[in-house]
Amino acid sequence: MAKAKVKKVKVTQIKSGIGRLKNHQACLSGLGLRRIRHSVIVEDTPSNRGMINQINYLLQVEEA
Repeated sequence: MAKAKVKKVKVTQIKSGIGRLKNHQACLSGLGLRRIRHSVIVEDTPSNRGMINQINYLLQVEEA
């Protein structure tokens, strides 16, 4: 059986998480982001997409 290719997105933090709501800070760490201009590539799953949508004002998102 052929494996289905998993979609991925590149997420870059463009604003600071300091002074944000605790659950927004938790989303940043859940995505693996540590500092401004730090980028990670994550799978495009519903859980990751939910975290991205919740803190979209802190992020830049592109397809990877």
